Amino acid sequence: MSKKILIVDDAAFMRMMIKDILVKNGFDVVGEAADGAQAVEKYAELKPDLVTMDITMPEMDGIQALKAIKEQDPSATIIMCSAMGQQAMVIDAISAGAKDFIVKPFQADRVIEAIEKALS
Repeated sequence: MSKKILIVDDAAFMRMMIKDILVKNGFDVVGEAADGAQAVEKYAELKPDLVTMDITMPEMDGIQALKAIKEQDPSATIIMCSAMGQQAMVIDAISAGAKDFIVKPFQADRVIEAIEKALS
């Protein structure tokens, strides 16, 4: 059975890029969210196997959303997406429970490797 994934990024273009990589590799993208608040709602509604979460977003950032989702579901599997130069935020995210992180611009093999590792 293919794994269900929720994609969270405030940039529609980035969501489209990740979705394209995932779908081509046999994953089922069950939803998308444009900010952290939407991500928390969609997580509760869709119960995905994994979330790709942008760190920098309006409304509620990825680290706040990560913490909120982990409160709902301590076993949630979340991979952070960061731009170069966000190391401190990535460290915060990992200590808050993120499984891994991928750096923009995305490289398909690295995205798939991170997701497969996080799901295993």
